[in-house]
Amino acid sequence: MTYKIDWSLHATEGFVKLERKVQERIMAKLEEAAENPKHYFSKLTGCEEHKLRIGDYRLVALVLHSQERIVVEKIGHRRNIYK
Repeated sequence: MTYKIDWSLHATEGFVKLERKVQERIMAKLEEAAENPKHYFSKLTGCEEHKLRIGDYRLVALVLHSQERIVVEKIGHRRNIYK
C-alpha cells in the first residue's frame, strides 16, 4: 500500500534548488519509501519528524501512518538540514 506524498512550501523551494541528478535520485528513493515507510524512515530524537537518507542529502518529513501520508517538510545536505 503506497502512502500519499505531500510537500510543504519550504521543501519544494529546497528541492527546486538542487541539481537535476540529485532531484531524480531523491524522487526515486521517496517513491520507493512510500511503499513501506517503516523500513526506510528513521524517527528523529525528541520530535515527531522522521528522516530519509539519500546519499549526502536528507529529507525530513512527518509520516502519518493513520492517514497513510508522508508530508515532506525539508530537503537539504546532511551538514545543513538539522540547523
